[in-house]
Amino acid sequence: MKKTKSGFTLIEVLLVIAIIAILAAIVIIAINPARQISQANNAQRSANVTTILNAIGQYAIDNRGVYPAGITATSTPICSTGVTSTSCIDLAVLTTNQIYLPTLPSDPLSPNTTSTWYFVSKSTSTNPRVTVTAPMAELSATISVTR
Repeated sequence: MKKTKSGFTLIEVLLVIAIIAILAAIVIIAINPARQISQANNAQRSANVTTILNAIGQYAIDNRGVYPAGITATSTPICSTGVTSTSCIDLAVLTTNQIYLPTLPSDPLSPNTTSTWYFVSKSTSTNPRVTVTAPMAELSATISVTR
């Protein structure tokens, strides 16, 4: 009787490794992690814009239709919580005693701590509408909410 050796040859092992590598590359390309992160950042920006606009709306309701001071027809950046600057609007009235917001949300990729990187403006009509935008949106998205 002759004994035969069982096992895989080097070529078979290399072939299986090559197939697994090709499949892994296809999966990584299909998932595209950079795009997924950008989409997650945009989802956070959209939620933040809505949160800020809701707080401004609640403030106006509690103050007989008067919006926080400083909101004008010109789209202006919103200052971060605790920051007072002439280059941005201070919406500290929204965070005072945490009535409307505990803190103003900041852009996920905010490059500094002075501004939230969200902008606010108010129309000049007799029934003004407030718009909050996120200009740093990724993937060429436009994130803006008006009420």
